[in-house]
Amino acid sequence: MWRLLVLLQAVVLPAQLCEVPEAVAARARTMSARLLGLAEDSEQQANPSVYVALRLADDHHPALEEQYLARLKEAFQGTHSTSSQAASRPMRPFPRPHAAPRSRASAARGHHRSPVAAGKGGRPLTGRLALYLLALRAACQPPDLGAESPPLARLKYALEEDWTGSQQHGHPLTNYYQYSLGVLALCVRRRHIREEVIRRLLAAERHGKFGHGDGHAVDTEAVAGLAFACLHQAPLARGMLASELHEAIRSVARKLLQAQGPDGLIGNVFSTPLALQFFIATNSCESEPEYSRARDALLQSLDNFTNPMAISQLLPALYGRSYLDIASMSCQGERGTLQPISPVTQSTELGNIIVRLVVECPKRLCHHHVLYNQSVTVPAGSSLLDVLEMASKQGHHAFTFKTQDSLYGPFLTTVMKVEAKWQERRSWHLLSAPNTSLQMGIADYKPHDGETLILRLSKW
Repeated sequence: MWRLLVLLQAVVLPAQLCEVPEAVAARARTMSARLLGLAEDSEQQANPSVYVALRLADDHHPALEEQYLARLKEAFQGTHSTSSQAASRPMRPFPRPHAAPRSRASAARGHHRSPVAAGKGGRPLTGRLALYLLALRAACQPPDLGAESPPLARLKYALEEDWTGSQQHGHPLTNYYQYSLGVLALCVRRRHIREEVIRRLLAAERHGKFGHGDGHAVDTEAVAGLAFACLHQAPLARGMLASELHEAIRSVARKLLQAQGPDGLIGNVFSTPLALQFFIATNSCESEPEYSRARDALLQSLDNFTNPMAISQLLPALYGRSYLDIASMSCQGERGTLQPISPVTQSTELGNIIVRLVVECPKRLCHHHVLYNQSVTVPAGSSLLDVLEMASKQGHHAFTFKTQDSLYGPFLTTVMKVEAKWQERRSWHLLSAPNTSLQMGIADYKPHDGETLILRLSKW
């Protein structure tokens, strides 16, 4: 670990492709083909992160990628056009606040990751806009000349709107993960970023704002670290600011290595890819055994990656690239050799399973600690979402829940009429009894017969 810190004391060099062993490259190509197969499903919403991952790969399918980009543009022009008028207004350091902020994705995934949820009620769209701008650059769209494009203007405005939450809550209206994505996207596009916007993120890193509860938000640290590395490499910061960015990069590296477990994973299996992207972006990948250990651990865990969003964050790391490589993409000489692998249809399992569903709430927030405790019978192979839907149909037990859409899939916002509130730092935590956090979302996790699942309202 100390060798890495000594390495980072040198000037951070521009991002470059890390050497990838052929065995790893072969696994990366297979994952690319799987992601392309998932992208073919026109019923699934277009996801800019998926497109970015396909573009950062070595092998391509130009026709399918072009079709996906068209779907992406149509979705964003329709969904986010309502923010155009707001984005055209002059930005202020602290615009007027909006309605109550949304809750976090840990409710869906069982660990601390941003949902990058769809904005509602005029709330910021920071994360989605950031990923969309990265996708447009990955498509080698013409550079922005003169007046800023509508997506760029919207993202700058969203960053300012996002920060209104700091006046009341001390953190953005979304979270630092999405705020970091916004800064990173502007930097990759080589757009001017106000120094105040950068210093907000530096202050959050310096004061440990990325940690949640007694854990460590590895994914947030990693994305913030990518933003710091980009800002340090680009001619956007000089003098004292450059020195502070340099120190922030060292701090992120130290915290990520401290989060590496005996199994080699940094945080958990889903946060490790973003941590690897950080080490790739700072050219630490070839000299540090910690990087190789983490990559090897991921290769042993690829069966966990079935969600398109999770795969899209994994692929760049397997190819030895990071989001910073988007800035130098030329889209020339690409190999059109990739063929999609269609998702494997799960064989229909016979019979039913019985799952016990428990809902827990702190007494300071609810009249009863246990709000629900019933067995639910579902067909074998059902997801946790199927369990929740079946429980809601058992009318005499009156189970209720609400979800919100996100790029990771649906995540829980309300259970038994109790809402998870971001501004109060509480979310619905998913566990397998007695106390094992689920690392998949409610639509991805498949319970087993006799399992007890706990939905626990928790502070973080």
